[in-house]
Formats: sequence, structure tokens, C-alpha cells
Amino acid sequence: MIKRLFIKNFALIDKLDIELHRGFSVITGETGAGKSIILGAIGLLLGQRADSKAIKQGAEKCIIEAHFDLSRYELKGLFDENEIEYDATDTIVRRELTAAGKSRAFINDTPVALSLLKELGEQLMDVHSQHQNLLLNKQDFQLSVVDIIAKDSQELAEYHQAYHAYQLLQHQLQELQDDIERNRQNQDFLQYQYEELANARLSEGEQEELEQQSETMSHAEDIKGALYEADHALYDDACGAVSQVRTACHALSGISKVLPKAEELAERLNSCHIELKDIASEVSSMLEGTDFDPAELDLVNNRLDRLYELEKKYHCESVEQLISQRDTLAQQLSNIENSDEALHDLQEQVEKAVKECQRRADSLSKLREKAAKEIEQQLLRRLVPLGMPHVRFEVSMTRGTLGHNGQDQASFLFSANTSTPLQPVSQVASGGEIARVMLSLKALISGAVKLPTIIFDEIDTGVSGKIAEKMAEMMQEMGRQDRQVISITHLPQIAALGSHHYRVTKEETAQGTTSSMKELNEEERIREIAQMLSGSDVTEAAVANAKQLLKV
Repeated sequence: MIKRLFIKNFALIDKLDIELHRGFSVITGETGAGKSIILGAIGLLLGQRADSKAIKQGAEKCIIEAHFDLSRYELKGLFDENEIEYDATDTIVRRELTAAGKSRAFINDTPVALSLLKELGEQLMDVHSQHQNLLLNKQDFQLSVVDIIAKDSQELAEYHQAYHAYQLLQHQLQELQDDIERNRQNQDFLQYQYEELANARLSEGEQEELEQQSETMSHAEDIKGALYEADHALYDDACGAVSQVRTACHALSGISKVLPKAEELAERLNSCHIELKDIASEVSSMLEGTDFDPAELDLVNNRLDRLYELEKKYHCESVEQLISQRDTLAQQLSNIENSDEALHDLQEQVEKAVKECQRRADSLSKLREKAAKEIEQQLLRRLVPLGMPHVRFEVSMTRGTLGHNGQDQASFLFSANTSTPLQPVSQVASGGEIARVMLSLKALISGAVKLPTIIFDEIDTGVSGKIAEKMAEMMQEMGRQDRQVISITHLPQIAALGSHHYRVTKEETAQGTTSSMKELNEEERIREIAQMLSGSDVTEAAVANAKQLLKV
């Protein structure tokens, strides 16, 4: 619950610092006094989008801060999960807006994202304004009420998981069917491409080897001339290098006895002679093996031309990429051949997933049908005392196809009397009747979800007198159930039953219009309710009536 609300420089509010209480409280004030401004400030604490225009004119920054007592509610997990310090008795939520358009949010002085502020706000407070009555038009809201009363959050989460798995498989099945259809339309073309590449008998490294052969064979005459010249220089009988080195070696060996140094040189020359003979032998072999064959060069170049042609055709840069393309085509053709089996397997998985969804949806339906009966009983119990003795209310549960929230659709049917057939509540209920239905639903929901704070913004629209008093008694009862209930009202019958009473006023000052809110003491409260009864001229009769309503 909110213990204290602080607002500074927001809209018409200069500064507001006020304590709030557990139980049932009321806020009153003339139309336009600023009650909606206070609700707007609270909305910012709940994570609503901010507008820098909301900052009071002339101010650089506005601050909205609330202190909450969470000691009776299990919210520690949310704080631990987001690494925020937890203080059960004094949790501080703050929102700051600057004139430059910047917005910052804090929980216990820790900066947080707006999404986290909204997540926490949904567990701290429910603000019911008149536009929320439009929710009765929406089946999603009606089903969510049934789910809350059914307390089926675990079963619903398990269904969501099963339904997500089913949707994923269904998507995979559709993709496979599309691929099969597309591939079968292209099967002849894929087969032609595969056969073309397969018949090319590609091998890794082939292109590089052929390019080297082509380069060598294209220069065969130059190569043979150079080898002949080298062979002649090495092996010529008269002046060949091999013969000359051998002669020099013998000459040095002959004088080794008289010139010891010559023996070492002779040995070195002998090593050179052996190496030269080996080189000369290789050159001779290469010379004998070098024959220019134009036909063989044509074969090499033709093969290279074929490889280049295939690379260009298939947008590849190497033979290795062509091989990869060939293997991909082979896999595609294999998939086409085996597609019926793969399709059958996936269809079986989808059918299994559908059965699992159906099983969980059936479990949800049973819980919801039981909850629907409870809602009917509880709503009738609450609506009859609110001036509808002949009211009929039914939660119509119908089953459709499997969807995100199961297969159930909920529709709230209503009739204010016995002669009118049951119809959707939003189509036949008057404004006052809808207000009473929504109040009854909120009372029912609040007991199931244990919201710390509920604020009703003019829930009394379209009602008056005794009915308004009964509605106040219902809010009073909600306030006794370990929660904080605040009603913004124009009706004295509701205002008189609040345990605490606040008044919002607007004042014209030299600095402009300002709004403020204060908690009323007993005397101020009598006068406020008397004024609500009689208008600006408070009569003695109105004062007496106010005292009677307040039981003072």
C-alpha cells in the first residue's frame, strides 16, 4: 500500500506531501480541481509514458515519489531478480521528468528501466477509471477474469509452452512443404545441373596442376633450348664443366705430397665434381624427356576452358567451390527423393504437439468452467444488494479452435430483470449498471490476486442514493481485507463511508493556478459532505444530513 505520496512541480501542483492509509479512503473535490492530475502523477509511478508538458510552467524538473509498505505481499523475488535492495516496510518508487524531455525512474534509489517500473506497478496497484468499463466489450478481458478466479496461471503457462512448441513445428512443416513444392518444380533443372557437374569428374587441385602444365608446355621450345645449352656446358668433352673440374681435381691430387694444402682443395673439388655429375645427369634426363606435343597442350587447355566455363556458369571461383555446389545439388535431390518420409515424420510431430495442446486446453477448460460458475454466484451475491434484485448474470463459455490462450471464449451475459433475455453486458447494461458490474468484478478479482492498492476513479457514475451507499460498503469491505482502497467520488453517500477523507482544491494565486490536497478532520469533513449535499450554500439541514451520514 502507499504510505506517502510526494509530488513537486507537476501540472498545477507546486508541492504535495501527504500520508495515505490502509483501508477505505475517499477523495473529493469540485470538477477541475485537480483529482485527475493526482491520478496522472500516480500513473507515471506505474510506468506510464511521460510528457514534458506535464511539468509545471517555469519549473526545470518535476518529481513524483511514493513510499510503499510491501510487508504483507510476496514481492521480494522481483527485487532479488533485478538486483534491487529490498525494504519491505519502506519501498520508495520515484519518477523524475525534466523540461528538456528526459525521464528517469528509480526503485529504492536504484535507476531502473520503465518496463521494470511498469512490471512492479502492476503488482502494487490497480487504477480503475471510467474508460476501463469499456473492457467489458473485450472477450480477452472477460477470459482473463475467469483465469484469475480459476487460479490457473501454472496450467496456462504450461499451455503457452505447449502451444509455442506446436506453432514452431507448424512453421517448420509449412517451410518443408514449401521447399518440397519448390524443389519438385525445379527437380529436372537440379538433376541437369548435378549431372553436368558430376560428369565433369572434378577433383581438388586439378585446376592449379593443369594451369602449371599449360604454362610449361606453352614454353617447351625455350625450355628445351635452355636445357640443351646447360647439358652442353656441363658435359662437353673438351671444355665441359664436369670434365674441367675432374681435371683440376687430378692436378691438385698430384701435388698433394709436396703441397699438403692441395689435398684439401682436391677433396673439395671432388665433392663439387660429384654434385656436378648429379646435376648434369638430371639436366640430361630432363632434356631427353622434353618433347613438345601440340595435341597434349590442346587437351590441357580444353580441360581448363571447361573448368573456367563451369565456374562462370555456377558463379564459383574454384574447382573446390564447384565440388561443393555439386554436393549441395546431390543433397537437394536426395531430399526430394526422401521428402515424403521427412514430411511424414514432421506431420507426426505436429499431430503429437496438437494432442498435447488439446490435452492442456481441456484441463484449462475444466478449471475455467468451474471458475465461471463461481463468478456467476459471486457476482449475483454482490449485484443484488446494489439495487438489482432481479439481476441475472451468466458467464457463457464456448470452445473454438486452439489459440494462444487455449480454446475457450468467455462472454459475460447480463439482464437486469426477469423479462429481458440475457445478452452481452456491454450491449444491454446502462452506465450505472456497468459501474456496479465492474465494481463487483474488481471486488472479486482483488480478493484473488491480493493487489495492495486499488483506486476507483468515479466508479459511482450513473448511481446515487442507497445504491451508492451499498457500493461504498462494498469498497469498505474490500478495504478491510488487508488492502488499501481509494475512491475518487462526487457522491456524499460514498464519501461518508471512507475511513479517511481527502479534499482536492484549486486556488488562483499571483503565480497562477495551483492544486492541492489535504486530509480532512472531522469538522472539515462534515462541511465537505454537507456542501456535496446542498451545493455552495451549506444549510443547517445539509450539515445535519452530513452528520447523519457520518454517524457523528
